[in-house]
Formats: sequence, C-alpha cells, structure tokens
Amino acid sequence: MKYLLTLLLLIVLIAGGTAAWMWYGMTQPYQGFSKEGVFVDLPHGASRRYVAYLLKKNGVVRSKLAFEIYARRHPKRTLQAGEYFFDHAMTGRDVFWKLANGQVYQQPFTVREGETMFDIARELEAGKFTTAGDFLYAAGDPTLIRDFAPGARTLEGFLFPATYELPRHPAASELTAEMVHKFKEEWKRIASPAAGGQMDEGDHRLVTRIVTLASLVERETPKPGERPLVAGVFENRIRKGMRLQCDPTVIYGLERLGKYTGTLTGKDLSFESPYNTYEHGGLPPGPIGNPGEASLRAAIQPTQTDYLYFVANTQGGHFFSATLAQHNKNVVKYHRLLAGLPADPPPPPPPAPKKRHSKQHRGAAR
Repeated sequence: MKYLLTLLLLIVLIAGGTAAWMWYGMTQPYQGFSKEGVFVDLPHGASRRYVAYLLKKNGVVRSKLAFEIYARRHPKRTLQAGEYFFDHAMTGRDVFWKLANGQVYQQPFTVREGETMFDIARELEAGKFTTAGDFLYAAGDPTLIRDFAPGARTLEGFLFPATYELPRHPAASELTAEMVHKFKEEWKRIASPAAGGQMDEGDHRLVTRIVTLASLVERETPKPGERPLVAGVFENRIRKGMRLQCDPTVIYGLERLGKYTGTLTGKDLSFESPYNTYEHGGLPPGPIGNPGEASLRAAIQPTQTDYLYFVANTQGGHFFSATLAQHNKNVVKYHRLLAGLPADPPPPPPPAPKKRHSKQHRGAAR
C-alpha cells in the first residue's frame, strides 16, 4: 500500500512538473535568435509537429513538444502557411496565435499611376522582391485578361496602380494576378452604368481601346481636372484623321526595345514603331502605362470640346486651343515661360505725344 501511494505521488509530481514545464514553455517570452530577427517559412500542408520543429530550430519557441501539444489542443485552428518574421521575444502561445491568424510577413509596394510594366519591374528588383526579368515575363502574358480584353497584347495597362502588401519573395505570376484582379475590381466600379460609366457587359471589346486612351491621358497630364479635356482633344484628332503626336507613345516604343536614353530627340520622332503616333494614325496598339481611376473615367467620358491642340504651360497644366494659329501662339508662350519670361510679352509703350511748337515773336529794337 505504501508503495502504491509513493508511486501515485511520484506520478502526480511528474504530471505536475510536466504541466508546469509546459505552462512555462508556452507562457513565458522566449527569444533564442539574433537581435536582427528571424524569418520562418511554413510550407503548405505542414503538420503541427513539423511546424513546432521549425520554430524550435529557429529559436522562436522554448519547447518543440510544448508547442505541439498546445497546437493539438486547438484542432479547429489551422496554422497558416507563409513566411513569418519574429523580431522580439514572444510566448509560445502568442506564436501559435500569430500562425493561426496568418499574420505573415508583408511589405508595402506601390504601383504609381502611369507607371509602365518596365518601371514596375525595375522597382520590384530594386526592392529585392523579384527579378525584373521574371516580372516582365509574367506581365508579357495576357492570358489573365484574354476574356476581359481580348485585344490586349500584354498586361500593360491592367496592372492597377495601388499599394500592395507583398511577402519578401512573391512569385511574379502571383504579383501580376493580384494587380489584374485589382484592376477588374476597380473597372467594375468605375465603368458600370450605376457609377456613371455608361459601360455594360457587351462593351468588353472596347476595354483595350479605353485603357489605351486612358494611358495616354495619364502620361500627358498630372492634373486630374485636365484629363477629360485631354481625352476630348485626342478623340477630336482621331475623328478628324489627325495624328495624335503624343511624345509618351514614342518613348514607350523606344523603351520596349531598350533604346530610350532618358531624353526624347527630334530624330526619335521619326523612329519606326507602331507606338509612334507621329508616324502612325489613331491610338497605339496597346496601353503605354497603367492608368489610375481619374484617367480611366476621363477616357470613358471625354469632355465635349472644340480643342485640337495643347501644349505645356510649365505649371503642370496645359494651354488648349482649337486652331493651329492659336496653338502656335501658345507654343511661343511656353518657350517664353521656359526662358523665365511672362507668357505674354508686355504691350508696346503708348506713342509719345506730339510736341506743340509755338511761334516766338521778337520785338523790334527800339
């Protein structure tokens, strides 16, 4: 009897000690990694045991066994796959809930309005997310929008400008899919008749044309209020059979071939490219950048205007005109402003008043 009591007491002590050890292992903060922090990548389909092994191996939890047991006590909570970053001491319990809630490591990455897929690729590489080549390869495949914009040659124009939360090393195909998904969401909101967009499901054949026009508008003016007017000018020129003569289209054609040096020259304006709107009529064969909401709305509903020309006013906006004669005057204004002079020359001084000559009579000498 005494032996059984001793054994029972020993079992109770062991159980109590184990429980205390597990409680300590899960409730006391632990950091067995360097002060720079550590990344832990949990693969899809990993078991609780393997997750506990990875966390212990990387110094995130105090006890592999304690973590595994705690995880098994919550069978309805799945430990989410992904990359996690640990930069401060955490309890095993907090680590579990971080994984169960899927608080994966993410960094913001912003696609700005008007940026091309080449711009985006360079910035992704500079941020060490992925290589420029991998992103351009994914962006060059229009499969994601084939049913939505069947005329599109690449994903250019459909990589919606926004801030995205990205893991450290996203797959390029997942990046483009997320950006295209964002475009489709925004397009549905912008272009629907309920939003004043006057588009319906049967207008998908026009999507590429509208996005292309919007990309030109985006690159021509930074002022949202001017964009419907710029779109109206382009539509007028197309209707009259006039060349658009849009410098950004020439730049884009050069950039596609790796020939843009950062400065557009007079010689470049005769560069043979389907994107050269000095040499070819109508819109280019596809978007030349990724337009934002204001430019898409402008392309859907251009301003009704008589204007056919515009030239920069050096203040971010433009001078608009309906005739070539007025346009030439506006060009002179532009060059005066560049030279630091007033846009309009000062008026000529008024003519000097004519002097009145009075006759002088000399008296006779006496």
